[in-house]
Amino acid sequence: MNSWDISPKERALYTFIVMVGAFMAILDTTVVDVIVPKLTGPLATDMYGVQWIITSYMVSAAVGLLICEYLIKKYGAKKVYLSGVLLFALSSMSCGLSNSLETIIVARTIQGIGEALIMVTSHVMVFSYFPPKMKGLAMGIFALGVSFAPALGPTIGGYLTEYYNWRMVFFINVPIGILIFIAGALYLPKERFFEKINFNFLSFFFLSVATIALLIMLSKGQQLGWFNSIEIGVLLYISVVGYALYALSEMHSKNRLIDFSLFKNLDFTNGIFIYFFILGFSMYQFFYLLPIFYEHIKMLPTLDAGIAVFAFALFIGIFSPLAGTLSDKIGPKSTIAIATTIFLFTSFFLLPKLNYYTPMHQAILFTIPFGIGMGMFFAPVTVLILQSAPQNKSELSIVLMDYVRFVGGSFGTALATNNMEYFKALNFDRMTEVQNSEFVRLFLENSQNLLNISSDLAKEIFRNYELFMSYNYGFYNTFMHAAYWGLLGSLFVAMLFIKTKKERA
Repeated sequence: MNSWDISPKERALYTFIVMVGAFMAILDTTVVDVIVPKLTGPLATDMYGVQWIITSYMVSAAVGLLICEYLIKKYGAKKVYLSGVLLFALSSMSCGLSNSLETIIVARTIQGIGEALIMVTSHVMVFSYFPPKMKGLAMGIFALGVSFAPALGPTIGGYLTEYYNWRMVFFINVPIGILIFIAGALYLPKERFFEKINFNFLSFFFLSVATIALLIMLSKGQQLGWFNSIEIGVLLYISVVGYALYALSEMHSKNRLIDFSLFKNLDFTNGIFIYFFILGFSMYQFFYLLPIFYEHIKMLPTLDAGIAVFAFALFIGIFSPLAGTLSDKIGPKSTIAIATTIFLFTSFFLLPKLNYYTPMHQAILFTIPFGIGMGMFFAPVTVLILQSAPQNKSELSIVLMDYVRFVGGSFGTALATNNMEYFKALNFDRMTEVQNSEFVRLFLENSQNLLNISSDLAKEIFRNYELFMSYNYGFYNTFMHAAYWGLLGSLFVAMLFIKTKKERA
């Protein structure tokens, strides 16, 4: 009997239990992002210190992904999923109880491992519950967790911190996690087939070291001044050496950590690169920048900014399952092409228009097509990748997808941060270059007399106004550069429709 040979009621129940866990885990990433700036006081640290709350989670989750295939094949997806849920719930409670930076970082590190176990196993399990003709719908449902949940984060995080306490962001996971664990233990079906495989600890060690160094470098690059910093140079060196040693270990090992024969299939390779560049390098930049735009340019409170983000998040949720169904009907390749077209149109012609002077209703309307494009993207790409891989390699395929999502998203976030600072400074320099010094002098004198303030204060107010406007106009350049990465990723979408000699024959 196939794993998907179950009744519709059983399929709905299993999918619900698994998806609630996935939704909880990935929602936590952006919910916590909202509260991090508010933790400097309670944890007696600065902004650089609390950034480790995000970095530690991201790093441990990425490393946790690398061991998921081995755990699933040895113990089964159900046991690994339930272990991940329990680990996530208990570490969430530890985060909420923490009174020091050190303890919350340790708890977040454990929480990140729990998230990795949940995400890979839930992906595998949902895909296995649906028959071949409904795989697109399965991934459309799963996309609700991957795409819709992070977009809800700013709204939920803003609400909990404004009306309750920052600790509630963590405590809310505890009862949900316990209920999921009990329901999963009682109702989720047990696997019948397990594999005895040897785990390559040496390759895992080298790849983990390389990944940790790379993600910390990307996370801390802007803070440390990129390659003007010795620390960044050391991290880059460790990462390059780590990846090189990993490659050597794999070349001389009988039991490889990653089976790179998967990449012989061009659809699989193109799918991974589409995921890497369009989702990681491009979509994640917009995803990161839009809440910042609402909070720092439109100057909305955190909760209101979250509600504005919810406008396009809603369309991610609506179009994710629709894209899955469409993928089943017209094929994943055509659905990916439609999603990419919508996203490119939005990223080049709508989102760069956002600035301080854009009315709120117009800003929200401009982001809706982004939500549609993002909602339509995940399901068909996942179906394409999983259908291009042998059935016994589905776990590894999902691990690779989630790994490039983490690494690509980290690159995207680093690029967005770096570009924003660069273009803010560039626009500020251009403003000062074109200014008429005599006109500025008269303006400052009039402002000083009108407001009855000192000359220094008038200059400082004017300087802050220039900084704000340079930040405002810097979003245009940053959005455009994010769109260029999407255009690069679209080349791999085009390659899906180019037939090889073997296919033509």
